[in-house]
Parts: sequence; structure tokens; C-alpha cells
Amino acid sequence: MNTIQKHEPPARLDPLNDVLFIKVFGEKGDEGQLLGFLNAALDRTGDDRLVSVEILEDKTFTAKFLGDKTSILDLRAQLQDGTKVIIEVQLTNLKNMDRRSLFYWSKEYTSGIKKGQDYIDLPKIIAINIIDYNFLATEKVHTVFHIRDDSEHELMLTDVLEIHFINMVKWRKLKEKDIKGDPLHQWLSYLDRTSPPDLVEEVKKMNEGIQMADERMVYVTGDEEAIRAYEMRQMAIYDMNTRFRESFEEGISQGKAEGLAEANLEIARKMKSLGDSAERIHTITGLSTETIETL
Repeated sequence: MNTIQKHEPPARLDPLNDVLFIKVFGEKGDEGQLLGFLNAALDRTGDDRLVSVEILEDKTFTAKFLGDKTSILDLRAQLQDGTKVIIEVQLTNLKNMDRRSLFYWSKEYTSGIKKGQDYIDLPKIIAINIIDYNFLATEKVHTVFHIRDDSEHELMLTDVLEIHFINMVKWRKLKEKDIKGDPLHQWLSYLDRTSPPDLVEEVKKMNEGIQMADERMVYVTGDEEAIRAYEMRQMAIYDMNTRFRESFEEGISQGKAEGLAEANLEIARKMKSLGDSAERIHTITGLSTETIETL
């Protein structure tokens, strides 16, 4: 007789698994911890602090979707002033993060107006990208982009475009972390899968939003279906990273071969211009006589 074994979740799940992130921050009832994260990421303090947020949609995860290596999950929300926020977690470098972020920003921006409305009604859109690979030529953990004049950087065309990149690779390399004083550093300590357990416990005590997120995570990971969904996405991410690594290694190998061939052609051209014979050029470069004659 077959017995059903209880599915035990791992001790510490990766909070940046996109399915788990959405279940912890992006479903109805998750507004408290989402507000905490947004206030930290957007540096909202004092009178500027966000006090309410509406989560715009819930996600339904099918087995086909969970196993799709190219699927992109995002969290969508609306702030009290009508500003919309998109949060995307991307753990695999698809080599298109800049354009993809602009595409999703523009898609959200243009969907904010109905026929007959004035362009002034288009809402501000904030895109927050949490990434776990090297991106952008800076050591900064958190970068923010707007549309500004090239020579007068303080001159902004409009504030309706705001795109954030939070880089977990650079976070781990950061030597001077302000865990006690910076709420975003507290959140990144919690979201970093490599953080030691005592640090995770410390930031939970410091930050009410993180405590709420952790309580929600404990609840979600007690659900066998949620664990299965988590593991399917982890496998999809692993497969995607493996495929990109293999493609990269293959490209390096091919590039070396192509680079050597191009170098030999350049040597042959130089030798031919100096009057060397085809036989000598062949001996030096290995190129065929037919190829040398065409140079």
C-alpha cells in the first residue's frame, strides 16, 4: 500500500524565488509587508512615508507556467496617490534587463489611459528590479534612473519614469552595511538567501514589515502545494542558468577559434603586402593557398 509522505520544506527557502516572493508580497492581505519594503526601497520617511497600497492582481500558478523557464512574474500595486509600482525579481541574466524593464514600464504606462482621456491623466510608474547577477558599471547596490538633461543633471523632463535596480551580487560584496540604521539594508539581509540565521533573526526583530513577511513565509511554506510550486520554479531557474552557462562556455570556445582565424588572416594580409610567398604564408598561418590568393 502506498503511503503519502508529508512534504517537509527546507530550513531556509530562497525569498527571491519569484513564486515565493509573489506569495509573500503580492497577494491580497500582503499589504503590510509590501508597504514596509516599498518605504525602504523608495526611501520614504516621515511625512513622505507610504501609508496605503493596493495590490492590483493575484497570480494563479499552473504547472505549465511554473516549469516555463522564460516566464516572467511581476508584482503590481498602486500607491495612495495613484502611482503604480511594478516589482520584478530576476535571478538569471538574460542579457536584456535594461530593455525589458523599459518595455514593462512602457506597457504599464500606456495602459493607464483610456480613450478620450488627457495625457495628463497618465500615472507615474515606478519599476523596481531585484536582480542577482552583475549588471551596470557601478559598485552601487541600489541605482535609480529618471529622464534628465545630459548636461544639467538636475533638470528632469518628468518624474513619471522611475526605474530602480537592486543588485544582490553587489549587496553581498558591500563591506559597509548599515543594518541598524538603513531599512533597505535590513530588507536585503532578509531577502539574501546567504544571510546567516542569526542575522535574519536580528533584522526580524528590528523591522515590523520583515517580521510580517516572515510570518507570511512560514504560513505559505507550510502548504505542500506552495512548496511544490517553489521547487518547480527553482528547477526552472536552475535549468535556465545551466543553459546560459553552457551557451557562454560554448561562445567562449567558438570566439577563441574565430579570433585565431581572424588573427591568421591579418598576419597573412600583412605578409602578402610585404611580398612574402604563398608557401611561406601557408607555413606561418596554416591558411590554404586558395584563401591566401583571395586576400
